[in-house]
Amino acid sequence: MKKVLITGAAGFLGSHLCDKFINEGYQVIGMDNLITGDLKNIEHLFPNKNFEFYNHDVTTFVHIPGDLDYILHFASPASPIDYLKIPIHTLKVGALGTHNLLGLAREKNARILIASTSEVYGDPLVHPQSEDYYGNVSSIGPRGVYDEAKRFQEAITMAYHRYHGMETRIARIFNTYGPRMRLNDGRVIPAFMGQALRGEDLTVFGDGLQTRSFCFIEDQIEGLYRLLLSDYVYPVNIGNPEEMTILDFAEEVLSLTGANNRIIFKELPEDDPMQRRPDISLAKKILGWEPKVSREEGMRKPFAYFKSLSKEELYKSAHKDFSEHEHIRKN
Repeated sequence: MKKVLITGAAGFLGSHLCDKFINEGYQVIGMDNLITGDLKNIEHLFPNKNFEFYNHDVTTFVHIPGDLDYILHFASPASPIDYLKIPIHTLKVGALGTHNLLGLAREKNARILIASTSEVYGDPLVHPQSEDYYGNVSSIGPRGVYDEAKRFQEAITMAYHRYHGMETRIARIFNTYGPRMRLNDGRVIPAFMGQALRGEDLTVFGDGLQTRSFCFIEDQIEGLYRLLLSDYVYPVNIGNPEEMTILDFAEEVLSLTGANNRIIFKELPEDDPMQRRPDISLAKKILGWEPKVSREEGMRKPFAYFKSLSKEELYKSAHKDFSEHEHIRKN
């Protein structure tokens, strides 16, 4: 039985990855310091004899006893609400955390896949974005703490591949949605659905004509799984190329929820990208992968998930409390 370490295991993507590898017959070690992750996302796996959980911060030394075949590094704040509040730790997870896990992969002779992001393209001047586009990123803007952490993550991963001959994989993940997203994390789908369920106005930033492309979680996980098992070492876009404006998406959420809420407009945040759409030609060619789940089908699942939340969870503040992790907030 092959063994895989998944960091960020209690998060949205990480928890679904744990499910995938358990279902594929792997022994899974989940690791998370629970700053933005939630144990309820993986508690159903605790009785499984092939699942272990380590509450650990990957920016400190990482040790796993015994053999290890694969590492998937998904530990990182991914919401602007979070990484703007803990910017230094966000940089440390991308830099020190990745360094530690690459060292572990080298020690164990394990293949490692890192979770990069479409944010490495910044506010793109090329559309759609293909892997050979270098991006348009502000290193000193407020989003730079996340963008540059991921760009460094890619650079050090390729350095380990070239210098040490290690088996590395890089996934550039575009907007993904599905059950287990944090309702209060500030991203488009949970934000709109939460506002609709609470009877609030839907907040659109700017004129709403900026575009995004949304990939359902099951499609995303399948793409990541195929990339890990492939022989391709350079970055690969994993996302859905179906593009729509934020304003159209707000109206679609209102239609789905049956709400009569208004749509209101607020100032666009600094460095917010105006276009985001993946060119997935490489994923089709290398992995034989493309999204299968339609947005109409996929959207019903997170809506049902959010609708099932308690009233307390539904009205929970969007600003996560990091007081339990004071050492991280200050360092």
